[in-house]
Amino acid sequence: MSDLPRKAVTRTAKLAALPLGFAGRATWGLGKRIGGKSAELVAREVQQRTADQLFKVLGELKGGAMKLGQALSVFESALPEEVAGPYRAALTKLQEAAPPLPSATVHAVLAERLGEEWRGLFLEFEDKPSAAASIGQVHRAVWHDGRKVAVKVQYPGAGEALLSDLTQLSRFARLLGPLIPGMDIKPLIKELRDRVSEELDYEQEAQSQRRHAEEFADDPDVVVPGVVHQSDQVLVTEWIDGVPLADVIADGTPEQRDRAGQLLARFLFSGPARTGLLHADPHPGNFRLLPAAPSVATDGEGEGDLDDAMDSGAARWRLGVLDFGTVDRLPGGLPQTIGDSLRLTLQGDAASVYELLREEGFVKDSIDLEPDAVLDYLLPIIEPAEVDEFTFSRTWMRQQAARIADPRSPAHQLGKQLNLPPAYLLIHRVTLSTIGVLCQLGATVRLREELESWLPGFLLQDEEEQDEAGQAEEEQAEEDWAEEEWAEDAPTGFEAAEPTAGAAAAGAESK
Repeated sequence: MSDLPRKAVTRTAKLAALPLGFAGRATWGLGKRIGGKSAELVAREVQQRTADQLFKVLGELKGGAMKLGQALSVFESALPEEVAGPYRAALTKLQEAAPPLPSATVHAVLAERLGEEWRGLFLEFEDKPSAAASIGQVHRAVWHDGRKVAVKVQYPGAGEALLSDLTQLSRFARLLGPLIPGMDIKPLIKELRDRVSEELDYEQEAQSQRRHAEEFADDPDVVVPGVVHQSDQVLVTEWIDGVPLADVIADGTPEQRDRAGQLLARFLFSGPARTGLLHADPHPGNFRLLPAAPSVATDGEGEGDLDDAMDSGAARWRLGVLDFGTVDRLPGGLPQTIGDSLRLTLQGDAASVYELLREEGFVKDSIDLEPDAVLDYLLPIIEPAEVDEFTFSRTWMRQQAARIADPRSPAHQLGKQLNLPPAYLLIHRVTLSTIGVLCQLGATVRLREELESWLPGFLLQDEEEQDEAGQAEEEQAEEDWAEEEWAEDAPTGFEAAEPTAGAAAAGAESK
């Protein structure tokens, strides 16, 4: 029934061909250089061929292989420009598209999961998918009540493929490592294997999406489509038109990039505080930019034209959020330890930061580090939180990656001795991924503003109380002013001077 490569031997053979292909291209490149081509030109050709094969295989396999490609794609901004160029186009393709399943396969899944009369549930159903992801693809349709909907169909055999791919890919982690300097790929693959299997459970995804849709229903900045219907391997949600974030990354103006970055940061930090859930798959394919004005035209495919949409003004854009298959459950919001650590680091309190990290398990009991060295390691990373607004860039990201990746640097040596507690795995991944997208956007973001609003511990409690006290004083001053204004304008006759019986009694009682 399925056209997804399902047999382990077939998928393993495709993945195993990757390192052989890398070696073959290196030999091919050497031959070209001997033949007279410049080393720079040959290197560029080798990189292009490597990118083409790597992401072609990942896209064809879908499953865990494509999921790894999407996870890597958000770190593209950390690559040196001479390496990033050949990969960028291939990475973008992974974020928005993949080879689709044939219509017959999709129809078979719908008949099995929705019933043989599944077409009666829809007024319209487009066989051509509008988007493809790691474990499923999305079809545009019209529900029987007239609502435009997105129908997410899970690839048959996706669960088996997910686990098989990630097990196999872990064996090639060393070969994939050079793609992302400073990033240990093997733990990333292990985390993906532990977590992405949750995406197979569409009931759980529907619950997470409903929670977000309810919370953000009246939000002026964030739009989450509601859930219309859910069954095993099929999820139907409201359709939202919008400009893919990848288009803003590729062609957006500075104003558009800034607005997109601000909304992304706002959603990242406000989501856990408001819903108790952290959206844990922040690659550009899961976000749309929607104009606030409903009159802005969209094309026939449901995605707005970037120039037309921007006529409504970048400041009025909203962020559309898709795909709640992977979430981190944080009932109390983001851990206060993160806010406390950021605040203490910015205050230069090395001893307190070190003690807090040791208590949380970031520094193991068997390791002794210099608190000042830990502070020096952290300060450059949290530079965006130190100022009122910060411009994220590929250059800044590369500097951070190179600082941590260089074996000769103190940061590299210290980083190897730090530990990441399991409870922080997804938070760490989401934070790094979001920073990667902000750097791709080149956005100027008021990150500190979002931290102060949503991150527990970032503001001292007495500062919060001072803010509340100041607000109360302002409200009292306004009330006093209003009473004075009323007294000046009050009538001077008998009716104003004569108290009511109740008031007179109350005055006498108070005396």
